[in-house]
Amino acid sequence: MNPNLDSLIDKASVIVNALPYLQAYRNKIFLIKFGGSAMDNPELVKKLLKDIVLLEVLGINPVVVHGGGKAISEAMNKAGLQPRFVNGLRVTTPEAIEIVERTLSLTINPGLVQTMRQYGGKAVGIPGTEIFIGERIRERDEEGNPINIGEVGQVIGSLLPRIREALDMEITPVISPLARELGTQKTLNVNADLAAAALARELRPAKLIYISDVPGVLRNPSDPSSLINSLTRDEAMDLISAGIVKGGMIPKIHSAVDALNAGVRKVHFIDGRLPHTLLLEIFTSEGIGTEIIRQQR
Repeated sequence: MNPNLDSLIDKASVIVNALPYLQAYRNKIFLIKFGGSAMDNPELVKKLLKDIVLLEVLGINPVVVHGGGKAISEAMNKAGLQPRFVNGLRVTTPEAIEIVERTLSLTINPGLVQTMRQYGGKAVGIPGTEIFIGERIRERDEEGNPINIGEVGQVIGSLLPRIREALDMEITPVISPLARELGTQKTLNVNADLAAAALARELRPAKLIYISDVPGVLRNPSDPSSLINSLTRDEAMDLISAGIVKGGMIPKIHSAVDALNAGVRKVHFIDGRLPHTLLLEIFTSEGIGTEIIRQQR
């Protein structure tokens, strides 16, 4: 008798247990955003991209929006530009926007696409300037005085034909967080979380999945064991009102609720520092992060 038989049976059981999810999600669109520290470990990035290729093979249609903050900061430092942030947004001078666009378009985006192709996936890099229509963000300080943060924008519309064309050909679009300013046609730097949420509002995927460097929504930010597995959109907003959700998670929750209001069925927050985090969240009943849903339970 094969001494590894029990292990093989366990592996087969995992596949069988995923069957209901495979049936439910076949031909559906999953919009996946990842960035931050989740991109710092090349081996974890490779595993994540390999899992996205697996979604392709299983008949799911991934769409990827990526960040690149650390690489951009490194490129700015090399050019003698000091990275600065205001209210979580990168101050982007005309000199800096050239570095941002070059780093995203010539280094990060093609690198992700090439890795997916190495695993047998079909992927195409699309500059965000060909997808996102933006307008300039006007920030203010605590006294209400205007602050010039430069070439920074928010998405006010998305052009979907290139994305739909790629999906019709069973190719995964990989999109950078840049927008073309309405009117001037200038390139604007866009927060990748907000770009993904804006795209989700129009693309209306079955799932919007944020992969970052936190486990999900926590009742106590310093205690990973306080992870909340599932929330309705009302419950998520209540956590903000109660002061439980703070800092950078607040705009993520707002963008998630906006996407749900627009028709997205579920939004997930998962930790990209864990191997196969995407598959564990999607294909198990327990999940591994936090899901936010539209309907009341």
